Amino acid sequence: MIEVVAAVIERPDGSFLLAQRPPGKVYAGWWEFPGGKVEAGEPLARALERELIEELGIQVVKAYPWISRVHVYEHGTVMLHFFRVVEWQGEPHPHEGQSFAWQRIEGPSVEPMLPANGPVLASLALPLEYAITDAKALGLVAQLERVEARVKGGLRLIQVRDRDNWERAQLIYGVTSIAKEYGARVLVNGGPPADGIHYSAEELMRLRSRPRQAGLAAASCHTVQELGHAMAIGLDFVVLGPVKATATHPDATLLGWEGFRRIAESASIPVYAIGGLRPRDMDHARAAGAHGLAMIRGSWTPGP
Repeated sequence: MIEVVAAVIERPDGSFLLAQRPPGKVYAGWWEFPGGKVEAGEPLARALERELIEELGIQVVKAYPWISRVHVYEHGTVMLHFFRVVEWQGEPHPHEGQSFAWQRIEGPSVEPMLPANGPVLASLALPLEYAITDAKALGLVAQLERVEARVKGGLRLIQVRDRDNWERAQLIYGVTSIAKEYGARVLVNGGPPADGIHYSAEELMRLRSRPRQAGLAAASCHTVQELGHAMAIGLDFVVLGPVKATATHPDATLLGWEGFRRIAESASIPVYAIGGLRPRDMDHARAAGAHGLAMIRGSWTPGP
């Protein structure tokens, strides 16, 4: 197994850097996220810092561990550890004669992309916040009002939960209509599918393969076994928790940030942290390996 670190270097406007492999290297001319091999015994974060100095001449200031993916090439099996680099010093320069391109998820992409890097773009398209409805507590009208206010402000991923709400059909219709107008995506807990379905942990463990419905497929997880199953059947992402105490599951065993990190470490799909979280927890979550935050009350009530 060849261990490699790969950097998703992101500007505040959402663009990210891709590098073209120079002549003389395997897959010369193909595009990839910058990075390189991990030396024996070298911590991953240190390998990332070293590779970006050597390859681009930049110094990492803040980087978050993200996903890890295994890919089998003709020359060997590679484990790629992706980091999202959000702060750095210096301007990237081609120290190895390679070309660079700043890309956006919604724009045209350079080609060809290395096979191991292509699927990462779909994960990168997921936003940092996954908002979960709380219509039982807020009421239908108030929930729809808050959905509209949030999507106007940039919220792009919502789960309609509220399975036991007698107004659920109206809630699904209202949320999906608002979301469609502003370009947000909606997953319905347990179905029916909108832009996808979110499965409970119990439903997840009954699945033998990825569901065939169109759109995103996600699930709730509490253990490493559940996360492993979600990865094995090819779900798009999961939520993992609870990290902190939560009113919706008062008797649940709490993971804490260290427990979350241990389970989410080296996940091949994005993992959102959930459970008693607020927007102010975003940095802690990402430092622990989370893609971002999944929140119920935290998405709809004012304050950090």
